[in-house]
Amino acid sequence: MTEFTQTTEVLFLWNVEEKIKNYISEKFSDSSMVKFSYLTDYSKESEESSRLLPKANVIIGWRPRKEWLEKAENLKLYINPGTGVQNLIEIFRKLKESRGVILLNGRSHSRECAQHAVSLLMTFCGRIHLHDRWMRQGIWRRGDNDANGASIPLTDRKIGFLGYGAINSKVHRLLSGFKSEFSALRKHWDKQKEKPPTPLKKYDFSQLHEFLTDIDTLIIAAPLTSQTTELIKMKELELLGKDGLVVNVGRGLIIHEESLYTALKQKVINGAGIDVWYNYRPEPDEDGKKYPYSFPFHELDNIVLSPHRAASPMNQISRWDEHIENIKIFAEGREDFNNIVNLEDEY
Repeated sequence: MTEFTQTTEVLFLWNVEEKIKNYISEKFSDSSMVKFSYLTDYSKESEESSRLLPKANVIIGWRPRKEWLEKAENLKLYINPGTGVQNLIEIFRKLKESRGVILLNGRSHSRECAQHAVSLLMTFCGRIHLHDRWMRQGIWRRGDNDANGASIPLTDRKIGFLGYGAINSKVHRLLSGFKSEFSALRKHWDKQKEKPPTPLKKYDFSQLHEFLTDIDTLIIAAPLTSQTTELIKMKELELLGKDGLVVNVGRGLIIHEESLYTALKQKVINGAGIDVWYNYRPEPDEDGKKYPYSFPFHELDNIVLSPHRAASPMNQISRWDEHIENIKIFAEGREDFNNIVNLEDEY
């Protein structure tokens, strides 16, 4: 039996699915010292938020209202279930300084993100998105005699990972069976603990252009920070060459939007698979259609479009284990949490 040393009030900022509630509760069924609450009324000044927030020691959720955090006077630990914390950095710098609040992010969905990144790459290389479209139109076996229909072998490609954390290290493992060359660029190579599955050429951010010149396939799974925002512009895409491929499951703003569209339209690069975008609250156009970007990417044949689904499914039970572990660490009075956000590095 785990020995908890302090009563812990945990508040989820959404109405969690019942099977997840039950799964989490069962992990603490042998103790009455950890209690769970769920916020269901998201209005700015709800009675429920006024009642639940002040007693919460641990809060789990995305994009909290600033006024909610101000009400949470006993907050010590905030857990963001996803990897994107760019919108939380400034407010948690202040909370860390004034109240010692610790911010964590989530990495339990890294396998799903890696799977999705590889799926985007494979879909484009196999021209599956085009063949599917053509077959629906009754066009049969448009293939190697049509340049657009010819598959792209991964064998002998030079694959580069922008970011080599939990996601891209798994992408590397998934692709390691191909006869490809692998390179990676990351900020802190001293954090690398696991041995890569195949030989890996290492770069840091000062070598960005050298890195891009040496590869033809760029897979982005890096956090959005002041250093990575619009890191990839037209010059960087040109360095990939006309055979260049880009997959982005990190954050849309890592690639300059107009540069990406122009590079695809003008065939500066061969193609892309994109899961992360630029406007997450798009207004419907005159036909009622919503597009999360300012340029007509959907009119291009050399891109695979995905609506930020790499982290799906959210109801997968196992993805909550790391958060359960962090709650237990807190309840035991420890601070050796998993995935503490470095507020200076912004991830």
